[in-house]
Amino acid sequence: MSFFWPQFADFLNQLPLLWAIILLPVGLAILIKGADWLVDGAVAIAKQLGMSPLIIGLTIVAMGTSAPEVAASIEATLNNKPGIALGNVYGSNIANLALVAGLCAIIRPITVPQAALRRDIPIMLAVSLGLYGILYNLQVGYAESILLLVLFVGIILFMVYSERKRAQKGNHITEEQKSAVEHAAPHQPKTRWISSLLILIGLLFLTGGAKITVASAEVIGKHAGLSETVIGVTIIAVGTSLPELLTCLIAALKGHDDLSIGNLVGSNIFNTLLVIGASGLAKPYSIEHQPELIGGFYWMMMIMLVLFSALAFAFKKISKFTGAVLLLCYGGYIAYSLGLL
Repeated sequence: MSFFWPQFADFLNQLPLLWAIILLPVGLAILIKGADWLVDGAVAIAKQLGMSPLIIGLTIVAMGTSAPEVAASIEATLNNKPGIALGNVYGSNIANLALVAGLCAIIRPITVPQAALRRDIPIMLAVSLGLYGILYNLQVGYAESILLLVLFVGIILFMVYSERKRAQKGNHITEEQKSAVEHAAPHQPKTRWISSLLILIGLLFLTGGAKITVASAEVIGKHAGLSETVIGVTIIAVGTSLPELLTCLIAALKGHDDLSIGNLVGSNIFNTLLVIGASGLAKPYSIEHQPELIGGFYWMMMIMLVLFSALAFAFKKISKFTGAVLLLCYGGYIAYSLGLL
């Protein structure tokens, strides 16, 4: 493997357009499968260690669906492409709340649970607004990255504590909470060494899939005349949001509204804190020459987050009509990104 990898890396650096078109869906498929295996192995080990489905769903499963974004953004920063790294976060957050939520609501209206209204959506808005302060100096260095990761750990601990308290008060774990684990990790291995092997393979797939995806998307985008940032907020963002899309579509069909909303809002929190924090820690970067990352695209993300939140608070559900509105907004966002508006 060590002999062939340098040759493959050189091939990716000089990727022809035809190969980029072929390899982009391949890279995305590898990314998603790697995240799938990582979650399967991690959930199995967590259960073997006696962790409850509730805690697993809030931590391991939720982080697993954000694993493609983490891998793609780290790969981008290591290759000095901060526009792709940060643009991936913006685009994924917008795709989650407009594209994914819109599609799911059209299939079946989604009731927004009280816990999301009281806790998760306000946290998502606060974290996203606070990101402006982090990026204000146009740098994502070690200090900013560590701060984001500390906030991430603190929010996870708070959510786990509050959910455990709520579960103890009700003296049960809801079917939706059990379902989160079943949907995300349906084929859990039985032994710990197989679980560990799945985690290792999953991480390798994430690494390789990220390299292929970023390289292919960059070639396609450049041939289409797109900037680095636009490639991140469109092609890569939609691709890395596929785990959330698939999970939420299944949940919508089965009527698990808690899982749908929790997955979307939770993934946005994780993207903002974990993805940016991890990529900046891997290699600090500057966005001094990409002002759109603290300007237009950042505010497009905030507008979409506020719109989704306003609909959730006003109607306590995402209906088919509001789902269609969200999809139209996503279409407008894509048109804006591509310079058509």
